[in-house]
Amino acid sequence: MGGGSDRKDTTPGAAGRVPAADRPEQVRNVVLVGSSGAGKTTLVEALALATGAVNRAGRVEDGGSVSDHDEMERRQQRSVQLSLVPVEWGGFKVNLLDTPGYADFVGELRAGLRAADAALFVVSAAQDGEGIGGATRMVWDECAAVGMPRAVVVTHLESARAGFEEMAEQCARELGGDDPDAVLPLYLPVQGPAGPDGHAPVTGLAGLLSGRVYDYSGGGRTDAGAGPGLAPEMERARDRLIEGIIAGSEDETLMDRYLAGQDIDPGTLVADLERAVARGALHPVLAAAPAAEGARQGLGTVELLELVTGGFPTPLERSAPPVTAPDGADRPALACDPQGPLAAEVVKTSSDPYVGRISLVRVFSGTLRPDETVHVSGHGMESRGHQDHDVEERVGALSCPFGRHQRPVASAAAGDLVCVARLTSAETGDTLSGRDRPLLMEPWLMPDPLLPVAIEAHSKADEDKLSQGLSRLVAEDPTMRLEQNPDTRQLVLWCLGEAHADVALQRLRGRYGVRVDAVAHRVPLRETFGERVTARGRHVKQSGGHGQFAICDIEVEPLPAGSGIVFVDKVIGGAVPRQFIPSVEKGVRAQAARGVTPGHPVVDIKVTLADGKAHPVDSSDAAFQTAGALALREAAATARIDLLEPVAEVRVLVPDAHVGAVMSDLSGRRGRVLGSEAAGPGRSRVTAEVPELEIGRYAVDLRSVSHGTGRFCRAYVRHEPMPAGVAAKLRRQKGAPAG
Repeated sequence: MGGGSDRKDTTPGAAGRVPAADRPEQVRNVVLVGSSGAGKTTLVEALALATGAVNRAGRVEDGGSVSDHDEMERRQQRSVQLSLVPVEWGGFKVNLLDTPGYADFVGELRAGLRAADAALFVVSAAQDGEGIGGATRMVWDECAAVGMPRAVVVTHLESARAGFEEMAEQCARELGGDDPDAVLPLYLPVQGPAGPDGHAPVTGLAGLLSGRVYDYSGGGRTDAGAGPGLAPEMERARDRLIEGIIAGSEDETLMDRYLAGQDIDPGTLVADLERAVARGALHPVLAAAPAAEGARQGLGTVELLELVTGGFPTPLERSAPPVTAPDGADRPALACDPQGPLAAEVVKTSSDPYVGRISLVRVFSGTLRPDETVHVSGHGMESRGHQDHDVEERVGALSCPFGRHQRPVASAAAGDLVCVARLTSAETGDTLSGRDRPLLMEPWLMPDPLLPVAIEAHSKADEDKLSQGLSRLVAEDPTMRLEQNPDTRQLVLWCLGEAHADVALQRLRGRYGVRVDAVAHRVPLRETFGERVTARGRHVKQSGGHGQFAICDIEVEPLPAGSGIVFVDKVIGGAVPRQFIPSVEKGVRAQAARGVTPGHPVVDIKVTLADGKAHPVDSSDAAFQTAGALALREAAATARIDLLEPVAEVRVLVPDAHVGAVMSDLSGRRGRVLGSEAAGPGRSRVTAEVPELEIGRYAVDLRSVSHGTGRFCRAYVRHEPMPAGVAAKLRRQKGAPAG
């Protein structure tokens, strides 16, 4: 690493061979992070080829591809789910976790961060000056907050617009923050002769610490020896790198020796570099490109694998998530010990049409073996449709994935990742532990789904299968929430964005054979009386036998918000017999719940029963219930009825540069901006109250306003009167339900 490696046994193995790891120090868990199109999946394929996980045609032994996508991803033409690709290099098992780059699938990204011990941030050099995406910077900051080691890989060097040096400087500036010297290149590209278009292709890399050149033009990495001398830009880059390494070194004499002009042994620098990377103090920048046709190793793949195996931490060096007993009792912190108590976590759940449910599991302590019985603890996300549970299950077969294939493994020790078949009750986020010592891990941060998608079964046959299909869908994806709205009676899937919703509906149809239709989402409106009014409810029927007779006179007047329905009896002289007064109240309340406009319940009114009439034979409880309901409808026919709309408090976290745009946008949604406050370096939190009718698509629109850098949360505050113009417009929309 850093310009050369003495590591042995880097010869690629047989394509598709399952890497083995009996001890945590043999494992490296690495998540690839970056915006959509940065080249993460292409980089994973290049690393798989360089390590021999696939052959030169990109296929494993039985013909499958290590990066095979399911039908969903082929339709979307992008990655939509977390995927694991285990490879072997230099005696180490490297678990590569490829994450989607699109914002709608950030839940898959967070699962990858939970399972990994270090992160590779993949950025494209061919980005037409767009810079590093705001979402990428946010994830970088999150990793920094928990001390996760990071490195940067610059891709797309084959583009005529590519510039590694410019991209490395941008990474130092935008990701380094207060310490740009912590983000430094280890190698600089070596360019070959310029082509007809004037673009000089990158043919190799020059190690800044060793001064040696590594040539990739022949289909693999060859040591071309020491260069004739470092160019000025390489000399400057080398000096910055050495100073960055020495500044973080535990050997305080190194800086004095360096400033005195003494030569420092490259081996000492490499050792200090590896330690600095492992503890997250230094973030190397490397270059990588896929292998040319017929070649075995792509540019920079060997250097990147040396960084991962030599500089990234082992699972022993990373703390496991805190654990408690399922009942909340304290439990000691976990140690990454294969002989310790079993503690593992389901980081992803998927379905296979032949195998059934497959759980991707990170083992934090102990050793997981097939056919043993484990305790499965729920994760406390009942609000999203995930019920808490404490059950015991038998572990099915263990396997490692290779594309769409699963290769059996004998066991998974602490620090490793493995796929487990047929855990029927385990969902994403659940904890697997020993029966005699059940544990529950602290859940990781999950984004709140804030885009509502109302759905209906396409046919009666689909309706019969809908419940089971939705329960499986939500079990796989904890970033999705299922709601049966009691006010609108709609079935609502809350998603992270339009692409997330599209994938969910396609999975329902493709995996579970359930067709659904997306319908207009209705916001739960309410109504109230805008003025005092009197009315009579008359229910008189005679059909030859026992009749029905009930008359009641009521007064209705509005009350302050939040008062509910208040019923007052002011009948004098027994005009309405005492036993029927509760019947009138019951009828009034039932009609208020149904609404005087279908679908909108009436709230915040006082109903006074002033008078009425009864018949000694034909009056009954049912008759006076009907009369009470009729009276309220008659009152509504002559009174001004105000529509009430729900108002939410919206709190938007956004970089300071976008505060003005966010405030302006919220105001344009009939929102009342309550203020803003600092929320960390360079970020602010804007608080506003906004009608829910105006923020149905805010999860999508905020990305546009903030260039993908904003986040928000919302909470119901109250219902309040809708402006007359807006209410009139809703009522004029024929055939469309108000709200």
